[in-house]
Parts: sequence; C-alpha cells; structure tokens
Amino acid sequence: MSSGEVARAEVGAARRVVVKVGSSSLTALEGGIDDARLAALVDALVATRARGVEVVLVSSGAIAAGLAPLGLKRRPRGLAAQQAAAAVGQGLLVHRYTEELARHGIVAGQVLLTVDDVTRRAHYRNAHQTFATLLDLGVLPIVNENDTVATTEIRFGDNDRLAALVAHLVHADLLVLLSDVDGLYDGDPSRVGTRLIHEVDGADDLDGVRIGRAGSAGVGTGGMQTKVQAAQIATGAGIPVVLASAANAGAALAGEQVGTLFRPTGRRRPTRLLWLAHATEPRGRLVLDDGAVAAVVERRASLLAAGITAVSGRFVAGDPVDLVDGTGVVRARGLVNFDAEELPALLGRSSHDLKRELGAAYEREVVHRDDLVLI
Repeated sequence: MSSGEVARAEVGAARRVVVKVGSSSLTALEGGIDDARLAALVDALVATRARGVEVVLVSSGAIAAGLAPLGLKRRPRGLAAQQAAAAVGQGLLVHRYTEELARHGIVAGQVLLTVDDVTRRAHYRNAHQTFATLLDLGVLPIVNENDTVATTEIRFGDNDRLAALVAHLVHADLLVLLSDVDGLYDGDPSRVGTRLIHEVDGADDLDGVRIGRAGSAGVGTGGMQTKVQAAQIATGAGIPVVLASAANAGAALAGEQVGTLFRPTGRRRPTRLLWLAHATEPRGRLVLDDGAVAAVVERRASLLAAGITAVSGRFVAGDPVDLVDGTGVVRARGLVNFDAEELPALLGRSSHDLKRELGAAYEREVVHRDDLVLI
C-alpha cells in the first residue's frame, strides 16, 4: 500500500469529523436552497454516521437562502442588509436540514457562533461543553456564524476558517471542506493542462501554485484562498483536511481518492489559543521592551506592566491586543486585563509598587500567559 493510500485509509478511519459546505454547493442559480443538493449532502452525512462516525456540519447558505424571499437578486454588500438576509434565511436553511435528517431518524441542533463565544475563557468552555453534549445525545450539530448579530469587529469572515477552528473546538479527527470545485489545482481549473494536486504535505508543496478565488463566489464569501488558509490552520494543529466537491462528499468522507488531501504539519495545540490567534482582530497594541519580549517569547511568561513602554488603541479588559517589540513586529496576541485608559499610568512600574500605591487589584498581570499566544 502506498503512502497516499495509507493516508486516505487514515481519513476513512476518523471517528469525529467536521464537514463544511459552501453556499454555492447548496443554492440554485436563481437563489434559494437547492433541495436536491441539500438532500444529497444529508444522505452522505447519514451514511458516514452509519459507520459510527460523529459528524459536525458547518453550513454556509443562510444569506443566500434569504435572497429569494426578500426579492434580492444578489448578495448585498452592506452588513445590515446581509444580516437581514441571514435572519430570514437561517431559519429556512435549518428547517430544510431538520426535515431531511428527520427522514433518517436524526435530530439536528443549530449552533450559531461569534468570535466572542470561543475566545473568552468562560464562553469557550461553554461552547465546548455544548458540542460535547449534543454529540453524546446523538444530535448532528449544524454550525454557522451568527450573521444576524455579529459586527464587523467580531466576525470570522468566512466559514472555511470557522470550520477549521470548530474542528479544534470539538477535537475532530478530520476536516472535510466541500465546494463546487473538486480539489486544489496548480492553476485555473478551467484552463487545459491544469493539474489537480492530490496531496499537500506542507507549505513547500504550494510553491508556484496560483491560488485564486476559484468557485462561485456570487452567493458566498469564500474562494480557494480561504480554503487553503483553513487547511493550514487545521493541519498546523494536527488535523488532516480533505478538499473536495460537494458531489463527492460521500467518497471524501469514506477515504476514497478524491479531491486534495492536506496532511497534518504540526501537533494539536490548546484550542482556545488557536481561536485567539486566528479568529480575533486586535483592538490595540502594547509595545514591549527587550526584557519583556524575551520573557513572553522565550520563557512564555505573563506580561507585566513593568515591561510595557507604550499603549495604543481603544480596548477594555478582556479584549484581544497585539504585543509588539520595539521595531513594531507583532510577537504575540493576548487578552488584556486592563482598559486602555488605565494602562498609561501603570507603564514601567513594578507589580509590587502598583500594589502598594493603588491596591491589590493592580498587582495582576496585564496579559496572563494562559491568555496569550505567540504569533
């Protein structure tokens, strides 16, 4: 058996799988949900569950599903209009999934997430427990970004990245990204001579590959670039990824030689910190002196006020901020324990002095090491 066949066999042996499907794979050209496509996807998921595999579905399509009922011909550009379409379409989308899964005696559970739900420690713990309980009860979770309430600052931006992060959240063995293209090509798939890349072992395999926005982006936000980025997030933390067409969903989940297999390139990491690194936008910057940089980067220590030389941005306690060195290079990201207005008066001062002058509440770390990830 070749190494490729062994790798595909390992894919087929996965016991917990996250599947992501894009808007273009679920909706008709004129807008609205394509019932035949959705039913075919559900059939593939049900067949996978029948082999004893737990499945979590990350499904785009809420905004696309809301276009036709609202009389819109294309995806609106404004955030408020997108949220209105999502408010209409999300219910329609989950209703169709619920109906199709019910034919097989399977209960669907809707899970809507924002970045805040999984980067703040208490929220992350609750999200993890919710998924674990749903799976224990035999429910098939259907995940989407909470488009109706997410603001520009707390959006994932695309469901490919969301799916990669959910795969970590639920401790999945495999991530399958389904689209309207049948894998990663070394160029424009519409051109003669373009080659399908069957396996990617690391970043070196992507050298010279022109990764554009292949796919029908008219009803979605993704493209091939976001899928490769999502694959890199997942594989960098030990989870293999298969990129395939929605038409080949069943074959991809069974470990057959379809699409593109991205092999793991790293080890599993603390999940919440992976979300912090890849799903958050910093609200500010803390400039560190050389000693603080060494402490944070080399010794993985917490950041104290004594090592900060400057503060910029507008943030409150609990927000993500970037930690930069004296040249402006981002070295880490973390959740800050003070408001932006509080910090300037604390800079360069020892924790002992701050406790003596201002009280015990000011002795705490500016960013605790448990809430910090190196970039």
